[in-house]
Amino acid sequence: METQPLYDLAPIARIMFLGVVIALGPLAWVWVRNRHAAPAQRLRMLTLVTLFLTFDLVLFGAFTRLTDSGLGCPDWPGCYGSASPVGASSAIAAAQEAMPTGPVTFSKAWIEMIHRYLATAVGVLIIVLASVSWIERRRISVSFVWPLVTLFWVCLQGAFGALTVTMKLFPAIVTLHLLGGMALLALLRAQATGYALASPGAAAPVSLPPNTRLALGLVYGLLWIQIALGGWVSTNYAVLACSDFPTCQGSWWPDMDFQHGFTLWRELGQNRAGEAIAFAALTAIHYVHRLSAYVVFAALFWLVWRLWSVAGMRNTALWLVALALWQFFTGLTNVVLDWPLLAAVSHTGGAAALVVVMTSAIFSTRTAHQPSGASALATSRPI
Repeated sequence: METQPLYDLAPIARIMFLGVVIALGPLAWVWVRNRHAAPAQRLRMLTLVTLFLTFDLVLFGAFTRLTDSGLGCPDWPGCYGSASPVGASSAIAAAQEAMPTGPVTFSKAWIEMIHRYLATAVGVLIIVLASVSWIERRRISVSFVWPLVTLFWVCLQGAFGALTVTMKLFPAIVTLHLLGGMALLALLRAQATGYALASPGAAAPVSLPPNTRLALGLVYGLLWIQIALGGWVSTNYAVLACSDFPTCQGSWWPDMDFQHGFTLWRELGQNRAGEAIAFAALTAIHYVHRLSAYVVFAALFWLVWRLWSVAGMRNTALWLVALALWQFFTGLTNVVLDWPLLAAVSHTGGAAALVVVMTSAIFSTRTAHQPSGASALATSRPI
């Protein structure tokens, strides 16, 4: 039997067409609901719809990874050179017969291709967003650079999606793909906030004391480090290295191999020498994420305490409390209940929601000594 090429561009036009068809629904809804709105308001709604679908895409990406469907179609962008598993049914059947519990089955192929269809639709929406932003650039006070960066970023995400498949779930690539999805959420949320501030009658950004603004930035940075560590746990399948809490393997400091656990450039399940990765390395991956979670948890509540005294930031503070507790609950559930799928996907969703809420907090506030009309996305003149 011939080996399927890793890259087969034959179905790319049909996959792009499917992405356009999926994107037409959200685009039509935005147009009908906002056809008489100001340009900034229309762009804000289009950005929010794209943000919502990107959030769903991140969740579905987690579902794809956690159901071991990342190689459900072993080539890119299609499935055995077809635009859907229907056209690849004979190849999938042969692969499933040869290895019934392997990476290629009909259900895994459909999960993988639905993820690609959704990703293509999000890409179409971002192309439309960049195009409309360019057309309206002289009528709004938000820089066109942001939609352009977002367009570049979604293309980069597509490249990492391809590498995820062709490099056989290489942990560093999969982790970067996850971080790229989170960064895309941040870019879209920042743009939506900028359009909201540029809309007629919009309120000015909330003024934060310099120390509180600094605290917000520091906790935001810690959040990204924690997400990277969580992605490294997930992509190395190290969640079950510790199945008890608050100890790990009955110890406060279990046997850990940090050197091999945090060797970044290696194959899945192997160390750099190509040998099976030691369990102590997986333990190190898991436990570092857990220890870091304690730091981030404490930092979030410290930030909440600072934000609570600022008028206009109490809703943000409540969201941060709720999401911190959600992350604790879903993370604990993953450990003590042997990594149930719902809890694992929900844990990724909680991290994504934290990125959205904290990005909104950063871009909708200013340091108190800045001019009252300043915002992170607004410009003095259109570009």
